[in-house]
Amino acid sequence: MSKNNQDDNSLKGWLIWIVQTLILAAVLFGILSLVNHFVLDNARVSGTSMQPTFEDGDRVIGVRNAKLNTGDVVIVDAPDEPGQYYIKRIIATPGQTVKAQNNKIYVNNKKLNQPYLKAGFKLVDNGSNGVYGTRYADTGDFSISSLAKTSYYKDIYSKKQLQNLQKTNAVPKDSYFVMGDHRSVSKDSRYIGFIKRDKVVGVVKLRYWPLNHLQIFN
Repeated sequence: MSKNNQDDNSLKGWLIWIVQTLILAAVLFGILSLVNHFVLDNARVSGTSMQPTFEDGDRVIGVRNAKLNTGDVVIVDAPDEPGQYYIKRIIATPGQTVKAQNNKIYVNNKKLNQPYLKAGFKLVDNGSNGVYGTRYADTGDFSISSLAKTSYYKDIYSKKQLQNLQKTNAVPKDSYFVMGDHRSVSKDSRYIGFIKRDKVVGVVKLRYWPLNHLQIFN
């Protein structure tokens, strides 16, 4: 075999390798894009409303189309800020009643177990969020019935919807009541209303950043 033929075969081999590599990269990129669109959501925590569970800048992975349960941390499409996302915790699911009293929450008249607030009862706001002297876990007294009488809810819901909320004290169909763990500063269902199921982007299952706070969530 002549040197020219050897050079031609070597060039063809390189071209084939390059084409195969590009095809493989395109396939992997397509798979990752599909996974990200239909299965996983990569999000960054912004702000302090989920302290002390999550800090500003934490990176998390959410699973799309997962079953939603009370206590789940979820990524939601913000109803009051189009194009923005909030990370909150589900407190009550469709049809459940909600009442908060003395920093305790009762769902369907049963006290809600909230171990994620334990540290928050010891932490006091220092004014960095415009809030002074309150504890992170200060929830305030409210019920869905009382929220239905606030200006926040009157700006969101119709008169008929408000009357129904006052009567039932229950989370509407296909909706969820969510709150931030940093109760004293969180903008959540107390102010922005219920979160529709199709506005829940995913359930947080993993915090991968910072590495020293790596954590898997059930």
